[in-house]
Amino acid sequence: MIDAKEAISEKVVLIGIITQQQDETKSEEYLDELDFLTKTAGGVPVKRFVQKLERPNPKTFLGAGKLDEVKDYIHSNKVGTAIFDDELSPAQLRNIEKILDCKILDRTNLILDIFAQRAQTSSAKTQVELAQSEYLLPRLTRLWTHLDKQKGGIGMRGPGETEIETDRRIIRDKIAVLKKRLKTIDKQMAVQRKNRGKMVRVALVGYTNVGKSTLMNVISKSDVFAENKLFATLDTTVRKVVIKNIPFLMTDTVGFIRKLPTQLVESFKSTLDEVREADLLLHVVDISHPNFEDHITSVNSILDDINCVDKPTVMVFNKIDAYEYETIDDDDLVTEKGKEHYTLQDWKKTWMSNNDVESIFISALNKENLEEFKDKTYEEVKKIHIQRFPYNDFLYYEYKEE
Repeated sequence: MIDAKEAISEKVVLIGIITQQQDETKSEEYLDELDFLTKTAGGVPVKRFVQKLERPNPKTFLGAGKLDEVKDYIHSNKVGTAIFDDELSPAQLRNIEKILDCKILDRTNLILDIFAQRAQTSSAKTQVELAQSEYLLPRLTRLWTHLDKQKGGIGMRGPGETEIETDRRIIRDKIAVLKKRLKTIDKQMAVQRKNRGKMVRVALVGYTNVGKSTLMNVISKSDVFAENKLFATLDTTVRKVVIKNIPFLMTDTVGFIRKLPTQLVESFKSTLDEVREADLLLHVVDISHPNFEDHITSVNSILDDINCVDKPTVMVFNKIDAYEYETIDDDDLVTEKGKEHYTLQDWKKTWMSNNDVESIFISALNKENLEEFKDKTYEEVKKIHIQRFPYNDFLYYEYKEE
């Protein structure tokens, strides 16, 4: 993984491909995100390389000519790291390292490194360490290139494990220990959730860096860490919130991202359990991002994977203060109006007006429309509260904040 101090001035080249499944626009968008991920990790992106391929080369990901072009640039500009936008197989990783003769990372490795930097609690650190170990296990061969120079000889013959087999066994043992430790953590978290009683639970979900933690701070009057970087929040935070006369629990969860490593989804099970056990989801969206609809699709895909896509949900379109659109002159009869020309009012008339989808437009940073947001959240929590306590007329319920 990248050493945080070393990465501060580490020059990086970014590498992506254009395929039938990933056109030029999509490729550029993914590389923009990879650029942000790299900066979050502490790297300095200096150049991008993109190649159009029918499918990635199974041996070297890129074609030979493009790889030579990358190699020449890396050596002439003293670049220390090349980061690929897709997950590389162990064979691809090994072959590319031999050709480029520099540090090679893929998107998964980069995300794991950021998680490792961000993890603060014992729970998060254990979850990240497990994900890293599972990622590393099939790729151990790249760490033992010095063995290639060893031939047979005295002391090298006979039964017993080779060094890499020993190391694989150590990693497998470590994975077993970490999984056991996570089971204990899961039980502890389950007890904590049980001890919270029957209060309605509301979970903030959404793409990374959409403003969930900022919204959490404003609504719960807490001080959850918030920063304009990807994965600023890894550890689940739960706060008691009171709107009007109803108290409920609000949870800030880890942000999602496209191509989220499967190792992380599995190892962060205890964190995602907060989403699974929530009664209401507040799906926060950065509407100022040009590809926010793709972000919604990515989040819904992960929610579907953890069987949460059918939960009651309110779409919270955040960062309206940063929303920009292109204008069209009334005299312009040539330009066709596209989504880049939509005002917020135009967006509200699209699928967002669907009666099955509750939507609200806010700015958590500037506290715009927060009262409307509170009213909407109150109404949704109220519905759940009535279902849970049908014989308790909570309209007469008096709650005194501690």
